[in-house]
Amino acid sequence: MDEARQENTRQAALDYHEFPKPGKLEIRATKPMANGRDLARAYSPGVAEACLEIKADPATASRYTARGNLVAVVTNGTAVLGLGDIGPAAAKPVMEGKAVLFKKFADIDCFDIELNETDPERLARIVCALEPTFGAINLEDIKAPDCFIVERICRERMNIPVFHDDQHGTAIVVGAAATNALHVAGKSFDRIKVVSTGGGAAGIACLEMLVKLGVRRENVWLCDLDGLVYHGRAAAMTPQKAAFAQGTVPATLDEVIGGADLFLGLSGPGVLTPAMVAKMAARPIVFALANPTPEILPDQVRAVAPDAIIATGRSDFPNQVNNVLCFPFIFRGALDVGATTINKEMELACIEGIAALARATTSAEAAAAYRGETLTFGPDYLIPKPFDPRLIGTVASAVARTAMETGVATHPIADMEAYRQRLDGSVFRSALLMRPVFEAARTATRKIIFAEGEDERVLRAANAMLEEMTDRPILIGRPEVIERRCERAGLPIRPGRDFENVTPENDPRYRDYWGSYHELMARRGVTPDIARAILRTNTTAIAAIAVHRGDADSMICGTFGQYLWHLNYIRQVLARNGLSPHGALSLMIQEDGPLFVADTHVNAAPTPEQIATTVIGAARHARRFGITPRVALCSQSNFGSMGSDSGQRMRAAMEILDAREVDFDFEGEMATDAALDPDLRARMFPGSRFQGAANILVYAYADAANAARNMLKMRAGGLEVGPILMGMGNRAHIVTPSITPRGLLNVSAIAGTPVSHYG
Repeated sequence: MDEARQENTRQAALDYHEFPKPGKLEIRATKPMANGRDLARAYSPGVAEACLEIKADPATASRYTARGNLVAVVTNGTAVLGLGDIGPAAAKPVMEGKAVLFKKFADIDCFDIELNETDPERLARIVCALEPTFGAINLEDIKAPDCFIVERICRERMNIPVFHDDQHGTAIVVGAAATNALHVAGKSFDRIKVVSTGGGAAGIACLEMLVKLGVRRENVWLCDLDGLVYHGRAAAMTPQKAAFAQGTVPATLDEVIGGADLFLGLSGPGVLTPAMVAKMAARPIVFALANPTPEILPDQVRAVAPDAIIATGRSDFPNQVNNVLCFPFIFRGALDVGATTINKEMELACIEGIAALARATTSAEAAAAYRGETLTFGPDYLIPKPFDPRLIGTVASAVARTAMETGVATHPIADMEAYRQRLDGSVFRSALLMRPVFEAARTATRKIIFAEGEDERVLRAANAMLEEMTDRPILIGRPEVIERRCERAGLPIRPGRDFENVTPENDPRYRDYWGSYHELMARRGVTPDIARAILRTNTTAIAAIAVHRGDADSMICGTFGQYLWHLNYIRQVLARNGLSPHGALSLMIQEDGPLFVADTHVNAAPTPEQIATTVIGAARHARRFGITPRVALCSQSNFGSMGSDSGQRMRAAMEILDAREVDFDFEGEMATDAALDPDLRARMFPGSRFQGAANILVYAYADAANAARNMLKMRAGGLEVGPILMGMGNRAHIVTPSITPRGLLNVSAIAGTPVSHYG
């Protein structure tokens, strides 16, 4: 069975690389190439203009070409993973994979370059000759000591960053893990004894980094296949190893491990035994990083040292030391400021950023990607996970800032806060669009009550509110359940201390709440017994009553259940004094910009008056996001082409809007393709009321609007903000069960916007 499973795993990996087309990379044009005009600009004669500009000022190459965001991943295949010297062609899948990681995690374009050259000086000359093409060089999988020679020559001769990831990437992540391991163990760099195995590029770089972090060189003991590296040893010595020589007599790992605080393994399987671990200092730190089989397995360590702090290079154990935590983001920051090198200070800034991120609250996105794992800072969570979306903003901005401070940046960034927000916006696609809404929400403090306060997504959103906003969350739910789930999720917030808690089972306001509900509903068949039962069990009704009584300013519900069920209680309690839900508006964020869709939930077949009201509300909300509204009234009919029900209602709504003399552009009735394709619309109906694509689509049926919303989300990669419940004066919003913690935070910002900003 094991052999069959291994064969299936092997075949699955091969299929991944072969299908649907060989390899993991392709080249795509970033500019249109649809006609002769495009061709004339992309190539002859228009391309000559860019050539002449670059000839006059070589720095403009990053302006007119992809060079400023282009990295070469270069290898000669002499030290590939744990496979050894397999040659450049066999190394290509690894280099392609590295390029994919650059793109995925930092949106950096890469070419993988495999060179058939083993002489380090000739290899360095080839790499140096590539400087006009690339903004930076990532050296990869070159054996030691050749890699030291290649990197030194390239750094001396090239005026762009050159970074050997096997050395420095590993060293940075080890440095971050060690920083936090010592924090957990209550130890300091300047007082620990370090014993290391492996004198290769990664091992030496890690030791040099630990020295930079404060470890005393005389407290470092380096061993390799020939035992301790000592003064006068002749076998398998290099200048890099000699820098860590200890004493003048041979010794084994077993003889020097006694009293060690940190074992750093970058060698091979089985090198460290449980008996050796037993000789280490109290609360030992064991970094067994050999891949795929570490120097010692975590269970063997804990058998003799239950309080040990352990890291490996594997993803199936806690604390995976993975270079992807570093290299995409250190290159991102270096490229963005036009750094001429990656210096020691930038590497240390990278370490500080990674380590600090692990000590912060875990992101909801990382928790979702690693469901079931404990992501609370401590012995089993020393460094963040690769899919933590905060890495790019935290690490790249720290690197860019340090490059400027140390004088190696040729294109300094004037506004670092705006730069960090832009980085966050590259992973949190709603960040830039939501900025004006968050800024408006921060002008006042509003109390937002969440009906489903025990949901982990709500807990994460509440924690983010406390970190990023001035609004105060109120959570409905059992306090013991909320506290237990906060602890399990690694969230520092607790009911009663950080936020108000409404307890349905036992709340001093219960009598007042069911009394208010009965007063509102007494003539609609609700008896006192029914009111008591509803206000004991129905958290949506409880939230609505809290808003009605002024205990909260706005409510959010809908993380489970059916939209119209929640809407029923909001109508019962809050639809009064001129407030009435008239439409649900979803903002769909796509790669080519935002698109609003309405009414997705409230009115199944709205009247012309309801459609006009929805159009006006949608336009008002678009302006809250800094978007100039262009509204399309969508139907199967195009400008009177059909006498269908939807076409007639849309035409009637157009007349109502014309009579009201609204101050935004709208057009209809038209099919969705005509709304989004201005050329098609111009052919069908020259002289349309607005130019360009519509950014608000209002449909004649909720079914059609909801289908458009779901297709944009599920098939077109659209990110939803909302739904926003229009017509309720920002007193209530109903989300959908698919919402994420980030989505809840966005809705809370909308709910937290003062009514004066609401319009």
